[in-house]
Amino acid sequence: MSKSAIHSENAPAAIGAYSQAIRHGNTVYLSGQIPLVPETMEMVEGDIDEQIHQVIANLSAVCKAAGGNLDSIVRLTVYLTDLAHFGRVNDIMSEHFSQPYPARAAIGVASLPRNADVEMDAVLGL
Repeated sequence: MSKSAIHSENAPAAIGAYSQAIRHGNTVYLSGQIPLVPETMEMVEGDIDEQIHQVIANLSAVCKAAGGNLDSIVRLTVYLTDLAHFGRVNDIMSEHFSQPYPARAAIGVASLPRNADVEMDAVLGL
């Protein structure tokens, strides 16, 4: 089985040696998304809520390019520089995702690219 790259103009372009996502069979592996605004490739302005919404919007765009949507995500990993924001992640996820929610892990990290406060990657089942 071969793999193929997935790309969306509505999500930030890859800024390194990686793809926005890779399809392998009926599974799509989404690279981590930080709160970059696709049109400007600059960090979204605002607080942690704005960052979380932007990350989810970026993931959604890549899901759509792969032929799915946020509810097609079966596994989500959330990286936070401050785990005190975990409650905000839950609240905002409930606005964008439907039950059954994806399996998830939340990991506290020392830092993220571009000084983001949040990053998420995912596995999509189609």
